[in-house]
Amino acid sequence: MELALTGITKQFPGVLANDNVNLRVAEGEIVALLGENGAGKTTLMNILYGLYHPTAGTVEIDGKPVQFQSPGDAIDAGIGMVHQHFMLVPVFTVAENVILGDEPTKRLGVINRAKARDAVTEISRRYNLDVDPDATIEDLPVGIQQRVEIIKVLERQARFVVFDEPTSVLTPTEVDGFFEIVQSLKADGKGIIFISHKLGEALEIADRIVIMRRGKTVAEVLPKDIDEAGLAELMVGRPVDLVVDKAPADPKDVVLAVENLTVLDDRNRRSVDGVSFQVRSGEIVGIAGVQGNGQTELVEALTGLRTPLGGRVRLKGEDMTTASPRAMHQANVAHVPEDRQKSGLVLPFTVTENIILNSYYEEPLSRGVIMDWDEARDRATRLVEEYDVRTPGIDVPVSNLSGGNQQKVIVAREFDRDVALVIASQPTRGIDVGSIEYIHSRIVEERDLGAAVLIVSSELEEVMALSDRVLVMYAGKIAGEFDASASTTEVGLAMLGSADEAEEAS
Repeated sequence: MELALTGITKQFPGVLANDNVNLRVAEGEIVALLGENGAGKTTLMNILYGLYHPTAGTVEIDGKPVQFQSPGDAIDAGIGMVHQHFMLVPVFTVAENVILGDEPTKRLGVINRAKARDAVTEISRRYNLDVDPDATIEDLPVGIQQRVEIIKVLERQARFVVFDEPTSVLTPTEVDGFFEIVQSLKADGKGIIFISHKLGEALEIADRIVIMRRGKTVAEVLPKDIDEAGLAELMVGRPVDLVVDKAPADPKDVVLAVENLTVLDDRNRRSVDGVSFQVRSGEIVGIAGVQGNGQTELVEALTGLRTPLGGRVRLKGEDMTTASPRAMHQANVAHVPEDRQKSGLVLPFTVTENIILNSYYEEPLSRGVIMDWDEARDRATRLVEEYDVRTPGIDVPVSNLSGGNQQKVIVAREFDRDVALVIASQPTRGIDVGSIEYIHSRIVEERDLGAAVLIVSSELEEVMALSDRVLVMYAGKIAGEFDASASTTEVGLAMLGSADEAEEAS
């Protein structure tokens, strides 16, 4: 039994997203699908899931052609997808989320909640998922929320499951648990398509690896026959430096001083609880932690997007605790936000318009009430070339760009000036190895030019590779501080709140 996509071509106006792509996965097999941002992976999966119709080519299940008019058709045919951004209702219970859209009913159309809970319990037991059907989603850690998404797929009898960047928000320990779940799905006969930018994970989990580049399938390899460097070169079309190349830090004056900072989240809970630290000119300080331990609110407070409840934020000695985002920008703070599409870009706006979002009111772009669009386009043209933004043109909507190129637009906009402080949150989330290499090099370059750099990432490997010092946030507090020589084990333990174990591991 097999799922096969054969000769898939998808043409959009001016863009050939998929060009005669072939992909197959058998039941009981794990196939990793790798490629740069913009390689065509997402388009291919959207065709498989019924969101797009192919211009040419066929989808077959067990040798029989199928045509999906909607995701509902794909689900009915046994296709399941676990999205990178979870599709869960935070205030619903696990059971309510699992049955949403497919509610079991009793007489008179009353929802059979007991049956829903029993279904969750049975699937959880069968695959060792350990999920409470009565728990509320917003109270669950990210790793358990992902398990709920898996239960949703399995409850609908999926035979083939697509995982889109499934480990991007997980700790190393949670990744190990996730891999055990995937192996149990494989043992039960599920066919798995595993999409990831983490090459080591693809080598560890996959039976076969398929690589896409510029809309085509360019290679199919077995993990035993290749290494990470070889995969990266196939993806990008050139050798890629997978190690962050940086000289030892030379810290100087304190640029950012955070003193006993307390910040409330949207539900008026203390998400940042008495946090203090400093970042000096010429150093990169990384904040590691499982998503949801106060990092988001901390960054929002440091960039003027959220007013702290208490404490102080000082920039080169000046109190900026209640400064606005514009004031922070004018104080030469560069901000690469956690969610590029929600907070970093205006998706319907053009590349040019997004390049000038934080400076349109300044000379030489603004002359009183008149915008100098020639100057704006000249700036956009220069930055697109300088930062290697792959775009059909500067006047296309930024929504047309791949995730990696959208991120480059933000980095270009924020770094195109004399920067005193860089605050970068999840700077490479969901982007390919070529873009990661480029953005990492730009961050190190800012440090070497004398900027203070604060990196916040749930990717422990990224924090360890970039940082000169590492702080760990857990439950809104700084749970540990480590130098660059620390092991991922001790930092990972601190991320899970095991401060004593982390100290022993050191």
